Amino acid sequence: LFSRNILKTIALGQMLSLCICGTAITSQYLAERYKVNTPMLQSFINYCLLCLVYTVMLAFQSGSDNLLIILKRKWWKYILLALADVEANYLMVRAYQYTTLTSVQLLDCFGIPVLMALSWFILHARYRVTHFIAVAVCLLGVGTMVGADILAGRQDSSGSDVLIGDILVLLGASLYGISNVCEEYIVKKLSRQEFLGMVGVFGTIISGIQLLIVEYKDIAGIHWDWKIALLFVAFALCMFCLYSFMPLVIKVTSATSVNLGILTADLYSLFFGLFLFGYKFSGLYILSFSIIMLGFILYCSTPTRTAEPAESTVPAVTCIGIDNLGLKLEENLQETHSVAL
Repeated sequence: LFSRNILKTIALGQMLSLCICGTAITSQYLAERYKVNTPMLQSFINYCLLCLVYTVMLAFQSGSDNLLIILKRKWWKYILLALADVEANYLMVRAYQYTTLTSVQLLDCFGIPVLMALSWFILHARYRVTHFIAVAVCLLGVGTMVGADILAGRQDSSGSDVLIGDILVLLGASLYGISNVCEEYIVKKLSRQEFLGMVGVFGTIISGIQLLIVEYKDIAGIHWDWKIALLFVAFALCMFCLYSFMPLVIKVTSATSVNLGILTADLYSLFFGLFLFGYKFSGLYILSFSIIMLGFILYCSTPTRTAEPAESTVPAVTCIGIDNLGLKLEENLQETHSVAL
């Protein structure tokens, strides 16, 4: 359970959680201390940074990895991917205006079964019983965290329309699942730069248009000073690091394991909130963190299998996995060589 690879995966997952924690804390500071609620503006800055770094990198690539070649062949696919990513971020933030923190924390986990289902059909991932037990353990940890929130008195807002808020959370979680599965496919089959560059350019365009439609009044009402600007910069840097590092972690693990690992992000925010926002401490927070980490380690300790798609030219075998596929290919090569002789 504690091999070098497992420990590396845990460390990478918690690094992503800390990035998410940074975005949550800066957003809360902007909302509570300065009455600034501009989630689309904050996302727009992040997509601009991705565009400036990774899209420019693609522009200087040669061959099939060049920006113009990618746009010519797959522009509409990346528009849909960027749209899913932008709207997932927006819907999750907007849901807080309508429903409770409890609903957001619980329903946000809906993205994990969506992600597993999409991975099964699109990425041909095959799970073992251990994986389902691990996911159940992680969700138990989330339930413990929500119970700690209730006991600590953090559920002081009932929301204006709980049903609308819950629907927004479910839609946002589903879009996150779609975005993460597409990210895993692109990162493992193509390249990290292509994913970030394409999401950067189309995310900038989509979030910029939506920004002008839904948030222009909120932006005009901001009384800018160096503190607000610094919070925007801190948010953008945390989000940029999250987007930059997540493909690296997904490439060595999977989108599902990454999403299980970042369930601890809310707990990190709570721990920092004890000092920054005066939250009440509960021993259940430590318990929930331990349960989530236990489930995460259990999931990572058992590798998933990968089945071949139906249209593959590799002959069908009864139990297909990475190792079995390699053996089958080796047998085929030997048979071909014998026929040639």
